[in-house]
Amino acid sequence: MQLSAYLDRIGFTGTPRPDRESLKALHRAHHLTVPYDALDVQLERAVSTDPAFAYEKIVGQRRGGWCYEMNGVFGWALGEIGFDVTRIAAGANKEVGGELLYGNHLMLLVRLPEGPWIADVGFGDGPLEPYPLAPGPFSQGGFQFALERPGGDWWRLRNREGGGAKSFDFRLETADEALMAGRCEWLRYAPESAYVLTAVVQRYTPDGYLLLRGRRLSTVTADGETRRLIDTAEEYVQVLRETFALDLPEAAGLWPRICARHEQVMADKAPV
Repeated sequence: MQLSAYLDRIGFTGTPRPDRESLKALHRAHHLTVPYDALDVQLERAVSTDPAFAYEKIVGQRRGGWCYEMNGVFGWALGEIGFDVTRIAAGANKEVGGELLYGNHLMLLVRLPEGPWIADVGFGDGPLEPYPLAPGPFSQGGFQFALERPGGDWWRLRNREGGGAKSFDFRLETADEALMAGRCEWLRYAPESAYVLTAVVQRYTPDGYLLLRGRRLSTVTADGETRRLIDTAEEYVQVLRETFALDLPEAAGLWPRICARHEQVMADKAPV
């Protein structure tokens, strides 16, 4: 694992230092370069919470990744630069689904001279930049977020309106790696896992993000959202390559499942 190769992967130039300015620049560069890519679940490939595994995938293969991979390699890089960084477990939608969802997300606690900050490059529609660990609302790129204290030693990030997860609950203690590994396997195999049910790819833009969820490609900014449907397997592979910088011709094999899932969702939404 080489820091220089990771910095080249995210297009970061200059010399990073363990300070707030570099943290923001690195966080933003990663988000704008590396797509949120959960397709390995659909492709029935191995996944892992190991940062070395994430490095090979994201840097070596120039793929994207999901939270365990994205924050895994990002946290490793921050440590190499000299940041005081701790892997912390979180629960996406834990306030809705309960304790069983704790550990389904990985975040990073970064201690700076100015105080603790949260870094999270592992979710496709959360804050584009890191944010200080301080309760209250904050805005990034025209999107509204809030950091809350729901009780005890818990913290809660309230995601932007309409985000893929309503909120993220976390504690500041070092993550239980065995717990996260178990949740990672559940997300990979469980029939009710959102990633088993639906192919998901996202990518940040300077003013919002792009979301490919099944057949639907959405462009989201603070001003609103536009959508269109992908029509063929060939177009799907083309969108992955040209819009998300993912060269995955084998994803064409997912097309029958993607179409079947789309029809199921549309049927469920139809009035009775």
